Amino acid sequence: MFLLIALHVPIGVAMGLAGYVSIGFIIGFDKSITLFSTEPTSVISSAELAVIPLFLLMGSFAGTAGLSSDIYRVAYAFLGHRRGGLALATIGGCAGFGAVCGSSIATAATMTRIALPEMLERGYRPGLAAGCLAAGGTLGMLIPPSVVMVLYAILTEQFIIALFVAAIMPGLLAVLLHFIAIGIYTRINPQAAPRGPRMDWRERVRVLGQCWGAVALIVVVSGGIYTGVFTVSEAAAVGVVMALVFTAVRGRITGKVLWDVLGDTAANTGMIYVIIIGASIFTYFLSLSQMPGALVDLIQGWGLPPLLVIAILTIMYLVLGSIFDTIAAMVITLPFVFPLVTELGFDPIWFGVYNVMVIEIGMITPPIGINVFVLHGMAKDIPLGTIFRGITPFLIADLVRLVILVLFPVIALWLPKALGISMI
Repeated sequence: MFLLIALHVPIGVAMGLAGYVSIGFIIGFDKSITLFSTEPTSVISSAELAVIPLFLLMGSFAGTAGLSSDIYRVAYAFLGHRRGGLALATIGGCAGFGAVCGSSIATAATMTRIALPEMLERGYRPGLAAGCLAAGGTLGMLIPPSVVMVLYAILTEQFIIALFVAAIMPGLLAVLLHFIAIGIYTRINPQAAPRGPRMDWRERVRVLGQCWGAVALIVVVSGGIYTGVFTVSEAAAVGVVMALVFTAVRGRITGKVLWDVLGDTAANTGMIYVIIIGASIFTYFLSLSQMPGALVDLIQGWGLPPLLVIAILTIMYLVLGSIFDTIAAMVITLPFVFPLVTELGFDPIWFGVYNVMVIEIGMITPPIGINVFVLHGMAKDIPLGTIFRGITPFLIADLVRLVILVLFPVIALWLPKALGISMI
């Protein structure tokens, strides 16, 4: 499998082929080809997977409708007058748009188009401006609803709503620590982020009123899920309709827009489905070979403390997250890692949140960091070295967040239990 990946074969295809050949050697190629032909149908017909294209479509329409700009303007209205106010507003905007987008790369790209020109125009240092955008983009996959968490729930057979609720407090913690990082950085380097003008309350209320569409979308979709009014699939479908209506009301629906949005959604959905199909075939091979159980026995035989195992996995995921996209890093490793962490006594819901957090941090970790290259592709006049230096305060804050979540797992687990949400 890793040889195929090194040869730039798509992740899903590589996992499927490796699984097919390996299963063939174990039970015979006639049975293996039967599995290879039936597995795609069983995967695609899964009702849970319908959530993925719906959330992707909702995020695309929300971006087209300009809801990201609305969220950013509200954040700026309340935070812009502070030192580093535009950077604070950018983090707030990324968190808000992440709640309707669910994608790290899409959040980073969308907010870069909105916030980067304004920060540079106001005299912000390019490193700080680019760093907060790359780091803020990672909030898109952590703050629910998140496509990556849906995928984790499907692959590990966990309750999607429990994962969404468990991610709320860690998501707010991420925003808080990013705010603190900006505050410390701008106190040390006040010239890096000039203060903006203070808006009066009348202007703030006016801007807040213009953001009603984004607020309504977040409240209906997330609130409907958490209160049990909607299932996750129903909430995603309602979100698509609402985002489409907002786009139409603002006069942004054209034939080209519809074609682009539907085309991007279909392409991304197809990519994710291929990965899931390949992972399903490869996981079946692992269950036949009993390799995960052998790996668990081997590591337990070493007598390593559970926290040391988590530390090793953290380093591994940081490296993988900097090289692969989030979905690939998760799908490749979960068949091996999930049995290990559950056998060591870690809560699977907690690990789902932690897993997403570590991989998202990997997306801004040198020397690669996918979010950094996305941002650099949109702002080629800012050197990569400058972006990575600008990310440093946020990277430190994120590592502190990981330590806090490991030492205090209740941060993720308290809210689902308090709301009486089933954890299985």
